[in-house]
Amino acid sequence: MKKILLTLCLLLPIQTLMAEELLNLTDLLQKTQQLQTAEGKINQEREAKFLADKTQQEALYKTAQEALAKQVAATNVLREQVEKNKTELGLLATELQENSGDLTQLFTVAKQVAGDLKVNLKTSLISAQFPQRTQQLYDISHSKKIPTIHQLETLWITLQQEMTESGKIVQFSNADSAPNLEKVTRIGNFNAIAKGGYLRYLPETGKLVSLSRQPESDYLDMAEDLESAKAGKLVDIGIDPTRGVILNMLVQAPDSSERIKQGGVIGYIILIMGAVGFIYAVFRLVTLMGTAKKMEEQITHEKADDANPLGRIFIAAQKDDAASMENENLELLLDEAITREIPALERGLPMIKLLAAVAPLLGLLGTVTGMIATFQSISLFGTGDPKLMANGISQALVTTMLGLCIAIPLLFLHSIVAARSRTLIQILDEQTAGLLARRLEK
Repeated sequence: MKKILLTLCLLLPIQTLMAEELLNLTDLLQKTQQLQTAEGKINQEREAKFLADKTQQEALYKTAQEALAKQVAATNVLREQVEKNKTELGLLATELQENSGDLTQLFTVAKQVAGDLKVNLKTSLISAQFPQRTQQLYDISHSKKIPTIHQLETLWITLQQEMTESGKIVQFSNADSAPNLEKVTRIGNFNAIAKGGYLRYLPETGKLVSLSRQPESDYLDMAEDLESAKAGKLVDIGIDPTRGVILNMLVQAPDSSERIKQGGVIGYIILIMGAVGFIYAVFRLVTLMGTAKKMEEQITHEKADDANPLGRIFIAAQKDDAASMENENLELLLDEAITREIPALERGLPMIKLLAAVAPLLGLLGTVTGMIATFQSISLFGTGDPKLMANGISQALVTTMLGLCIAIPLLFLHSIVAARSRTLIQILDEQTAGLLARRLEK
């Protein structure tokens, strides 16, 4: 009995679980059937839409085929027209060539002349007065069309204008391009002046500007005379026959101060030595001239003056003990007095001579240092750019020039001072000899 009850207790849960599992499978089947029905409806709708789109695409395709056929037909017509036009253009070109004849070469030459003239006018000084000339020539030279009669007339009128204006001296207003140079005087195609100074023409901007460095004062005075001269009056004027090349070189050429600066430290030392030598030589020359004047006055006066060498010698000869001396002793006394005066008369001559000798040696030193700097530039940068070697060469040449410029005048001054000193010493000797002779006569 217990076994039967135990078996029934075990079968009861199993039957319960089977009932629940059958219920879950039924629900799953129902849901699957519902999803299948819904997807079927969606697929039917898609199929209907696809069939509708297919019909529409076929209609569009048919329309495109018809349009393509029309375009192909139009293209064929246009192609035939192009071929016909090509044939007609060939016939017209042949006819044009036959009818133009030598005019083709004429038009080619006209374009070439216009191009060359445009280049010349761009750098011409006359273009500062007539700035719009080159544009018309540009239209002629760069146009692919045949030049018109008006363009040809413009070409030869421009040529005629350039030749005519090259021989004129005119004044024109330049206020638009340079307000500070309102009134400009143009001398043909050579020079332009304003406010007493020379101008240069800048082709890049088409304007006139003042030179940063003007010529010498004589040429500036001529420019002022030309600006203030009345019509018909002849005046002298300096012109640049190279049409601006010399004036441009003048701007680039260094002046005296820049030349001296190129000499460097050695150049300044040479100049200082030269200045000291000149000042001292002139001082000694003036001093000797004053001494000579006092000695000349002493010769004409009997009273001895100790303010000059000759007077001091006379004082030495007039002493009480000198009157009782024998002639030989008096001569020795006067020689001693002259010997005391000679160093004062020859003072400074060795110094002037030394400066005159050292100046060219310093110039040679500057030459050596300048060449060393030049060879260093060559070793570093090569010889491709001469400007890199210009500083060393300039120093070498400038120092040599300064040394010679100082030494030569100093030698002349030394010679003059030495000659003046010898003259005074000779006067002392002559007067002393005369004094002895007069004593012997007594």
